[in-house]
Amino acid sequence: MSAEPAPRRETVMGEPRRVRQLPRYRAQSEIDEQTALGDAYVRSLMRSQLRAGLSAFLLLALLAGTLPLAFVALRSEFAVWLVLGFGAYPLLVLAAWWFVRRAERNERDFARLVEGRPPQ
Repeated sequence: MSAEPAPRRETVMGEPRRVRQLPRYRAQSEIDEQTALGDAYVRSLMRSQLRAGLSAFLLLALLAGTLPLAFVALRSEFAVWLVLGFGAYPLLVLAAWWFVRRAERNERDFARLVEGRPPQ
């Protein structure tokens, strides 16, 4: 055959490209610099927390307001204790659980917004 070896393959590569990151919008800087947009973010969090708190308070007021009416209607000391033990307290615990869960969700959504991640 031929005495010449086959030419070796070479990979030709260009200069590495530098990918510039586009400046990401950071809500954190808006809040830190106390701009109007950052203020709107904080007010939005405060409004959602206030809404959750007022909802829990209205439920508590409704529950506490109807208890005397239930006591008058029942006229039995045993029935009053049953209403308190098995009616009122579980509802209070449920309202507190709902409020804590809602407040944590509001804070988690706000933190995701500040970090630049989409809310779930």
